[in-house]
Amino acid sequence: MSATSKTLLFALLRLVGLSLLLFLLAGTLSYWQAWVFVVVFVGSTSAFSIYLLRAKPETLQRRMRGGPRAETRMAQRLSMGVAWLSLAAMFIVSPLDHRFGWSAVPMAICLAGDLLVAVGLGVTMLVIIQNSYASATVRVESGQQVVSTGLYGLVRHPMYTANVIMMIGIPLALGSYWGLLFVIPGVVALALRIRDEEKLLHEELDGYREYTQKVRYRLVPCMW
Repeated sequence: MSATSKTLLFALLRLVGLSLLLFLLAGTLSYWQAWVFVVVFVGSTSAFSIYLLRAKPETLQRRMRGGPRAETRMAQRLSMGVAWLSLAAMFIVSPLDHRFGWSAVPMAICLAGDLLVAVGLGVTMLVIIQNSYASATVRVESGQQVVSTGLYGLVRHPMYTANVIMMIGIPLALGSYWGLLFVIPGVVALALRIRDEEKLLHEELDGYREYTQKVRYRLVPCMW
């Protein structure tokens, strides 16, 4: 199967799978928050994939090899497992919240959540444009160099910053305050992933130690 066909297939599966999950758990198609979210999320991720397919096909291949099983370090497998479970819990609890009326989230906040999701995905795209070695798994590639400009001049792991923005936005976009509870273990998992990843980068990536002296914040500017 060609790369284009795979990209289109993944987009279709993402659309169908996400829609079935949200509307079946919500027990209704009268769930405008989910309709808007699906359009924003699937539209943005598909546009992102198409861009990578045309401009950076090798980077797209790296992104498609992600997931806990793809990690070579046990600490990374565990942290990614927790992060993925937290994300799955958001997608389960949020439509159930809509079904049983646990939260009353104003429309403006739901739309703000959609904006956060779009911003998070946009930051992800910008990170990959600025660093073609950005991967879904933790490893140092042959010929890889430290990137210290752009978003990497603000924090050392802007990809994870984008993930946090999206994690906050997803439950709000789906109209759930209870879904926000799973942001906590998700952020903790990313923090542990960052600590282990930096051990690897200090050991294997030339110039990374000097970079950490220049850019001191890992995830959030002026905080950590």
